[in-house]
Amino acid sequence: MKVKSSARGFKPRAVCIRFVVVDVSPSLAAPPPPPQLPSGRGLHRFANPGRFLRLSGVVLPWLAAAGVGLTGLGLGWGLLGAPADYQQGDAVRIMYVHVPAAQMALAGYLGLALCSLFSIVWRHPLADLAAMEIGPVGAAFTALCLATGSIWGKPMWGTWWAWDARMTSVLILFFLYLGHVAVVRAFDDPTRGARAGAILALIGVVNLPVIKFSVDWWNTLHQPASIGLTGAPAMHVSMLWPLLAASLGYVCLFGAIVVARTRAAVLERRLRGLLLNRAEAAR
Repeated sequence: MKVKSSARGFKPRAVCIRFVVVDVSPSLAAPPPPPQLPSGRGLHRFANPGRFLRLSGVVLPWLAAAGVGLTGLGLGWGLLGAPADYQQGDAVRIMYVHVPAAQMALAGYLGLALCSLFSIVWRHPLADLAAMEIGPVGAAFTALCLATGSIWGKPMWGTWWAWDARMTSVLILFFLYLGHVAVVRAFDDPTRGARAGAILALIGVVNLPVIKFSVDWWNTLHQPASIGLTGAPAMHVSMLWPLLAASLGYVCLFGAIVVARTRAAVLERRLRGLLLNRAEAAR
């Protein structure tokens, strides 16, 4: 039996062999970084204590310098350079101390209420510390307002104190400040104290419009506001400009003191946590 060869039609084909090397050993390389989360917006971007410390460290010196400079300018200009009032005489000069203090007493409590709102609704980490530090500063400015108001009222009204609507509501504001300072420090748990203080601060907000509009709602010894948002000011520019300078200086001073106290509170909390961790590690 003969087998015919088919070599004539045979065509060799190239064979390609690929070798894939699989490394089954544990990788020593660092894992890929986690995806970056979008940064917060608004006030939440300052919720990080480290970021707050960095930003406040830059702002605080300028804020303090502006406060000291503007307050000195306004008080010096008002007490020495501004003219006396044609009715009250030189007694009106205490206005440059009293009016900015009254403005900051109200504005400080509004800031306290906003921090309390952020703490309750949005759980802002620094809101509790800021509210805790606003309380003593606001109480000090309110006390200055009450003291200078009594000094101003003695030659004008013939009495150191009168239970009219404006003075009584400002006194209530002072007690609200003191109540907040006492409540937030009355609990062993800082969280419970901050929550109780926040509730008290939000309840006390109803007193702010009473203070503002008391001269319009009732017959009081105080005159209506001389500076408004809608009409022209009811005082001469020679008295208005030093008052505005002093008011802006008080704003900067109030902010600088609150920022400095809040920075100290953040650092104190960090130090307390570090000491606690060391004490636990030493056991």
